[in-house]
Amino acid sequence: MRSEQEMMELILHVARQDERVRAVGINGSRTNPNVLKDMFQDYDIVYLVTDIDSFIQDPHWIDVFGERLIMQMPEAMSMFPPDLGGWFSYLMQFEDGTRIDMILIPIEDKNKYLQDDKLTVILLDKDQALPELPSPTDEDYWVKRPSAAYFADCCNEFWWVCTYVAKGLWRQEILFAQEHLHSIVRPMLMKMLSWKVGIETDFSLSVGKCGKYLKAYMTDGAWNKLMATYPNGTYDGVWNALFTMCGLFRETALFVADRLGFEYPMEDDRKVTAYLERVRQLPADATTM
Repeated sequence: MRSEQEMMELILHVARQDERVRAVGINGSRTNPNVLKDMFQDYDIVYLVTDIDSFIQDPHWIDVFGERLIMQMPEAMSMFPPDLGGWFSYLMQFEDGTRIDMILIPIEDKNKYLQDDKLTVILLDKDQALPELPSPTDEDYWVKRPSAAYFADCCNEFWWVCTYVAKGLWRQEILFAQEHLHSIVRPMLMKMLSWKVGIETDFSLSVGKCGKYLKAYMTDGAWNKLMATYPNGTYDGVWNALFTMCGLFRETALFVADRLGFEYPMEDDRKVTAYLERVRQLPADATTM
């Protein structure tokens, strides 16, 4: 695997040799002072360029970066509609384990780019046309203090969609149940867990993408409960995961409500929990609750 020094020298060498590249920036985990470095960190690189179409029309210009294992160009894909507004990205995983996520941005969009992410560091500015940026910070990604209304909506969504999971399990539709458990119920739990961490750290940090840093801020007991919410492929496994999730959500939401002066919807909790228990006990041929 190439070293960080080797990769940075290559990225800057390519930029210096190409007159169309006017500036180079980097952001992401490699500029975040709060993230431990490891070999799998991406190089989140931006080339600010002239004539962006000439790059896009030449599919081989990126070959200089090394032997690729696989690549994705989201803006050229049919399944994922472009959402970068005229910018173009190359997500490149190389055979040696390194990875570059590169975005080409028209030089006229430089101000928009510089305002987009406080983790941005400018590596090269050929024309001395970019302002000096403050030291990188991940504050844009810190856990945000919820409003009372936002907290209430999170609780409502959690308990509301739990009933979908139960319905899917009784119908023997495990894929339906798992989808609602993981895609809707779980994000509400993760949001509540992140708010608890936010409270305990004065809302001064990020728990990372997908909550990947949560473990560092949770007790062993709470972490083990969270791990128990990831079920195996059995109906009993999903039921057990659902009830564990309910218990962890309740415990965490009560803490958040107490510390922030919010009202926890205990009546919704009580009624839905009782409903889930009734559905779990229903025989497969039941025609009424």
